[in-house]
Amino acid sequence: MKKALLIGAAMLSTALNAETLTIERIFSSPSLDGNAPRSLKVSPDGQRVTFLKGKQTDYERLDLWEYHIESGQTRMLFDSNDLQSGEEVLSDEEKARRERMRLSGSGIVSYQWSDDGKALLFPLGGDVFYHKLGEKGAKQLLDTDAFETDIKLSPKGNYISFIRDQNLYVKHIESGKETAITKEGGDNIKFGMAEFVAQEEMGRMTGYWWSPDETKIAFTKVDESPVDVITRSEIYADDIKLIEQKYPKAGTPNVLVELAIQDINSGDRTWVDLGKDKDIYFARGKWMPNSTTFTYQWQTRDQQTLELRAFDLNSKKENILLTETSDTWVNLHNDLYFLKEKGQFIWASERDGFKHLYLFDNSGKLVKQLTKGDWVVDSVEAIDTANNRLYFSGRKDTPLESHVYSVPLDGGEISRITELGAYHSAAFSKDASIFIDRFSTINSPAQVSLNSATGQRITWLEENKVEEGHPLHAYMDSWTAPEFGDITTKDGATLKYRIYTPDSAKQNPKQKHPVIVYLYGGPHAQVVTNSWAGNRGLLFQHWVDQGYVVFTLDNRGSNYRGKGFEDPIYKKMGFIEVDDQVAGVEFLRTLPFVDAERIGVHGHSYGGYMTLMTMFKAGDYFAAGVSGAPVTDWRLYDTHYTERYMGNPNTDDDAYTASSVFPYAKDLKGDLLIYHGMADDNVLFTHSTMLYKHLQDLAIPFETMDYPGKKHSIRGKQTGIHLYKTITNFFNRNLKD
Repeated sequence: MKKALLIGAAMLSTALNAETLTIERIFSSPSLDGNAPRSLKVSPDGQRVTFLKGKQTDYERLDLWEYHIESGQTRMLFDSNDLQSGEEVLSDEEKARRERMRLSGSGIVSYQWSDDGKALLFPLGGDVFYHKLGEKGAKQLLDTDAFETDIKLSPKGNYISFIRDQNLYVKHIESGKETAITKEGGDNIKFGMAEFVAQEEMGRMTGYWWSPDETKIAFTKVDESPVDVITRSEIYADDIKLIEQKYPKAGTPNVLVELAIQDINSGDRTWVDLGKDKDIYFARGKWMPNSTTFTYQWQTRDQQTLELRAFDLNSKKENILLTETSDTWVNLHNDLYFLKEKGQFIWASERDGFKHLYLFDNSGKLVKQLTKGDWVVDSVEAIDTANNRLYFSGRKDTPLESHVYSVPLDGGEISRITELGAYHSAAFSKDASIFIDRFSTINSPAQVSLNSATGQRITWLEENKVEEGHPLHAYMDSWTAPEFGDITTKDGATLKYRIYTPDSAKQNPKQKHPVIVYLYGGPHAQVVTNSWAGNRGLLFQHWVDQGYVVFTLDNRGSNYRGKGFEDPIYKKMGFIEVDDQVAGVEFLRTLPFVDAERIGVHGHSYGGYMTLMTMFKAGDYFAAGVSGAPVTDWRLYDTHYTERYMGNPNTDDDAYTASSVFPYAKDLKGDLLIYHGMADDNVLFTHSTMLYKHLQDLAIPFETMDYPGKKHSIRGKQTGIHLYKTITNFFNRNLKD
């Protein structure tokens, strides 16, 4: 007994001495993440590593750095403050593009190496800068009153290309000569620009592609005239802007897309026939190494068929290299790589139920399946044709962690290169001899090392060890490490969960604690991983410090478990996801320290939709919910995303009605808070205002907190503090008081 009392006293002393993690501190500088570098790249010549890093005084203000491999020296290449004076000014198009790319921060937010490794290009504050290695400073290449977007270096580094006023331009770097590749853009016609759904839902952020020999450019022509115009209000603190936006709601017309290839010297333009059916998606574009064959991915409107097509510029003939089909939908990916020396290509497919890699010859004949099993490949990372190896990231060992693996190009044994116990992302050198390994765990922020292709660490680029002097160290005495586990549903599905348990519950399991369930629940996402969770993970720690159990679960419909795990949501959004989250709560109810009467739920975007559906359809399980930027009626959301999972409302209207929140709102029992950005151009603010009116008509009380001028992600330090406090205070009032 005496020993137990001493241990208890020691634990109490540690808890009393531990620094409390506040919401204000989560958003303050220096970053609790330790300011680990981002956008890491090995230069094409393999001599240096470049990266972006935030300032100690403002971790969201990014500068460009380099690490020289031979000398071991790290230095700042460019200070964003030196190149840009005054406030950053961006066009509305660039702001929207960054929002859709989920690019945060200011200063130098992206950069590009020339293929020969002799130059760097980076945008900054609406301008673009060019740095040639060996020379001092950076040269501003564009100095106009217009805004340029999607700026690229040509493959051989002689030109830059960009979009200005909906037309495609190239500019010779040395001579300064500028050439308009297109001149017909304007109003509804856009050249070289990715349309809204391409950016937001397809992951295609560009509409033009240089040939490897930089003599030609393939580009799209987008005609937005068929797309319905919606008039929405962007509500700011002191102003209201009426925005007319081309927004293709589910079941309505999409843009018309055409494809052209133009010689940049002669100006000769060739139009590629995409077929009689114009109601299709142009999903991806890529040149073969010969610079005469352009390939593109053509997808049907219902997204159940995808063709990889190849157009030969010399013969003007087109071939279909392969076709992917599905009874539900075909997922898009970026894993197409041509092997110049072999006349073959690597392609990813889910044809066996899991995303795996296949080797084809350039005629489209299958040579070999390179990976297989009940696990998924994330992406191809590098190809070493000289040593006959392919490097990829995937989930072979566990769906909770992404690892780097290698496999012979002609098939064979798969070797894991990275160490278990962390979530890894990689950036390989051009020759695949070395790679940058950026890895983290749920308890430790990102660390970065430079490794050999076999996985042996060469050096630390940012050890970022949480020890004395690290910003996070002060909070480690009160840090709660979560536990991972599995739940088996009544119909036999295995679901992954993560649970944070307060010390008070561990010390006295019979003491009842409130619970916050954080969820997303939608496709192409995963929340239960052994990876650093950023500010949201820090918020979880703040909640645990306040005595909450915090629980997350990946329901069916979420990513990285195979097509069979995703498909149950097809034409039934809001059904299996809710059932699985309820299974999670039923598990929580078996824990002695959980108060079954005080369980809350919170999510944003699809998670906001899921919060509403769980509160409305499973009200006996949830006492309070916070729904952020929710979809409320899928008829209001865009074509490519919604029709992929729900079909077309013109033929599947009953499915849309059943997956809307409105039929179930009358059954709300608990306390509900809804928040939304009042300038959201993704999940329109209309989703929430329609629900506000519906709940008011039902005389059901609820709370709101809407953010003037904020988009879907609701960015900003002070706004973030306010939002996290609003959510926390709501749960405190309804789950604790």
